[in-house]
Amino acid sequence: MAVIAEDVVAAGNGANNKKPGGQTEYVVRAKDLVKEFQMGQETTRALNGVSLDIKRGEYLSIMGPSGSGKSTFFNMIGGLDKPNNGSVFINDVDMAQLDAQELAFLRCHTIGYIFQSFNLIPVMTALENVQLPTIFAGKPSEDGTARAMELLEIVGLGHRLHHKPSELSGGQQQRVAIARSLANNPSIVLADEPTGNLDLKTGTEIIALLRKLNKEQGVTIISATHDHKMVDVSDRVVWIRDGRVDKIELREDIDLHIGSMGNEEDEA
Repeated sequence: MAVIAEDVVAAGNGANNKKPGGQTEYVVRAKDLVKEFQMGQETTRALNGVSLDIKRGEYLSIMGPSGSGKSTFFNMIGGLDKPNNGSVFINDVDMAQLDAQELAFLRCHTIGYIFQSFNLIPVMTALENVQLPTIFAGKPSEDGTARAMELLEIVGLGHRLHHKPSELSGGQQQRVAIARSLANNPSIVLADEPTGNLDLKTGTEIIALLRKLNKEQGVTIISATHDHKMVDVSDRVVWIRDGRVDKIELREDIDLHIGSMGNEEDEA
């Protein structure tokens, strides 16, 4: 494995977003991202020059209406897709310079993923699902099992280790998915509509859990969401419209109302 990918992992995580000397430390830096999709004779520009710096240990929510480009931007950050132009830096390493093996190494060790549909393997228990990333990372089996048990205890499922997804509620399945995202001690967790398939009460519990883990584990959480409840736990909210960053707001500057936020329309 090339040194470049190992350097990304070595940067580690942590809630302290200051470098020695007091400079802000950024875990993600996106520069002038452009992404186009070809549909027949038409070219659609999903991202049109997006730039954003994300601090280490930050809880950031990306919001915007359907078709705004937020999911495309989310995929650029996670290395799930490549821009036509522009760059994404993870821990100061340009992802475009990584070959396929190095990119896979980075995704395995540095980024955890949480999906709206949970994406658990049905035939595996909660313990086996959480342990799976440690197997891909080449960790000894006993270490992976111990890590999975620890994480399931943290998310409140220490008593459901040997239950399969079909034996768990939606909220419990998402807790398993959250535990799995943390299996390899990532510096970044990407949460794609993490409350989208949950009822109001369960969604609120999952949001609170993510914020708790953000504070206690020091992991940077980046969420693409329609859920306005996510705003209340975010350090910053990035609004994407028409493939551009429309505005960036600090939580304390947002006027949050039941069912709406400021003068933004309900986009759910």
